[in-house]
Amino acid sequence: MPQAVCSASRAALLTGLYPHHTGVVGAIGPGMQGLDPKFPIISETLKQHGYATAQFGKWHIGDKPETRPTARGFDEHAGLLVSNDMWRHNPVWRKRVNADPLPYWENGAIKIPDVSPDDQKHLTAWATEGATRFIREKAGKQPFFLYIAHSMPHVPLYCRDEFKGKSGAGLFGDVMMEIDWSVGEIMNALRETGVEKDTIFLFTSDNGPWEEFGNHAGKTPFREHKGTSFEGGIRSALTVKYPAQLKPGTVNDRAFGSIDLYPTLAALAGVSLPVNATDGKNLWPLMRGDEGAENPHQFYFISTGRDLESVMTSDGKWKLHLPHGYRDVVRPGNDGERGETKISRIEESLFNLIDDPLEQDNVIADHPEIANQLRQAAADHLKQFPPPAK
Repeated sequence: MPQAVCSASRAALLTGLYPHHTGVVGAIGPGMQGLDPKFPIISETLKQHGYATAQFGKWHIGDKPETRPTARGFDEHAGLLVSNDMWRHNPVWRKRVNADPLPYWENGAIKIPDVSPDDQKHLTAWATEGATRFIREKAGKQPFFLYIAHSMPHVPLYCRDEFKGKSGAGLFGDVMMEIDWSVGEIMNALRETGVEKDTIFLFTSDNGPWEEFGNHAGKTPFREHKGTSFEGGIRSALTVKYPAQLKPGTVNDRAFGSIDLYPTLAALAGVSLPVNATDGKNLWPLMRGDEGAENPHQFYFISTGRDLESVMTSDGKWKLHLPHGYRDVVRPGNDGERGETKISRIEESLFNLIDDPLEQDNVIADHPEIANQLRQAAADHLKQFPPPAK
């Protein structure tokens, strides 16, 4: 992910563009400017080529009329337009804004004016029900693109009573257990409708865990967490299932950016894109593991908010951190409480991610030529995409 925060990572995934290119950085609150409609997203492209399109769950790239899902190429939509913590029951959020209601939307209209804690328990199930119904309606009749983004495990955590206390791993485990059920229901729908073999299924996360929420966050073996440019923030596993072209059990450890998803799926769908329409590239040969396949990128660029913080070589080996501050967890919270953080700083640092994926050993003194190459790449990127104005 080029940025480990909700809105920025989603906009990058859907547009194939870097956050500084679109101007979508950080997390978009209610009423804020969302993703500019001048930047096409994958749903619009596929819809123009005969695909049925639907989005269920969290949106979070704009709640103004021109930025809502039904205005951005989706035939159907149901879910929240912002994060599920942007509501009046969040004491931190309530201090920042006027605690407006959190509505649940369905096909361009408000279905639930103010989501309640009980409603939150059903968000995963509602998204799953919409997704499976859509698959059963379209399978075998029309090619389809389905984008489902669950509101959880973003805090606050809720699940249905059927899963409460069943995982043995606390509420976070229960929530993940229900998401696992959701994936199973979607896979069953694909299988039962006979389209599983020719459907491309991708499963990933928009960023690493929000560690300051302690036992209400996930865990990562890597350094730091969501909202940072360290591997714990931006490195997410990607699971791809495509029986027509991928052998079960295939493992690929090559680097792949979320900005590459749009052009890769467009190529698989046989849809051509205008030259330079995306910053991403078609990486299907690399993902498939073709012999000799190379990543056409030289570098990937990682930002936090408006600041470019690190640059990585496209082979996933070298990563240069520019000097920057980052939010460091001092005390994790417990049972939904937000913990304490401080601002720490990292000096200009070069890491060999193959030998040191935890980003502990700064080897910049040993490889000045590599550091200089990455430093120049960062400068060129900032010339092309200056940080968006505040």
